[in-house]
Amino acid sequence: MKKFSSLSNLKSLINPSEISSVDSVAINKKNKLIKQSLEAHYSIKGRAGKPVTLIKGFKGTKNEMKDLAKILKNKCGVGGSIKDGEIIIQGQYRDKIMSILIDMGHSVKRIGG
Repeated sequence: MKKFSSLSNLKSLINPSEISSVDSVAINKKNKLIKQSLEAHYSIKGRAGKPVTLIKGFKGTKNEMKDLAKILKNKCGVGGSIKDGEIIIQGQYRDKIMSILIDMGHSVKRIGG
């Protein structure tokens, strides 16, 4: 068996039609997200004074909500969770999250302070 020295040599083993089908599946998954009307809240209540950004009003499956939360957490570089149908992002990132969601095609309303 031949030893490969780079990734470009490895690509020669993959059928080109398989690569395009994988890319189309990723594009379809990304476009699957339904455009929604969301609310961006800022809160420190009940969290020992720690600020969080809450995204409310998401309608969809739990997996879709997890995917959206993962995107937001990665783009902000912070932690977060999903609880009671809300996406909770640690820190005061409301404006940044609003711009990310608007770029994704959602309509976002700023609620509170």
